[in-house]
Amino acid sequence: MDEEGYFFITDRLKRMINASGFKVWPAEVEALLYRTRRCRRPASSRRSDAYRGETVKAVVVLRAERQGQDQRRGHHRTGRASTWPPTRCPSIVQFVDALPKSGSGKVMWRLLQEQESAAKA
Repeated sequence: MDEEGYFFITDRLKRMINASGFKVWPAEVEALLYRTRRCRRPASSRRSDAYRGETVKAVVVLRAERQGQDQRRGHHRTGRASTWPPTRCPSIVQFVDALPKSGSGKVMWRLLQEQESAAKA
C-alpha cells in the first residue's frame, strides 16, 4: 500500500484471469490460500468456463499433517475471503502431492496451464 492508500498488484499480464469481466490475479488467490492452515503451497491458473468465460482453478499441496484429512472445498471462503466477490475465489480446487518446479524452485505455472488445456480438450 502506498502513502495514499492504493494497493498495486504486480503479476504477469499473461496470467490474469478474466472471470465474468473481473480481472483476477493469481497472486491474489495464492496469497489468500497461503493464509489457510491446511495449504503448504498453492498455485492458481485459469480454466475455460462456458458461463463466466474463465474461472479460477487452484492446485494445492497440503501440509504434511493435513494429508490424510478430508479434502473438501469451502476453506477458501473463510475470513477476509468471504468479503471478496465470488469470481476471486477458486471454483475448482485440485489437491496434489507436489507441484512441478523448475531448477530454481519456482512453480512452473505454464506447465500447469498446458496440462489444464490438454485435459479440457
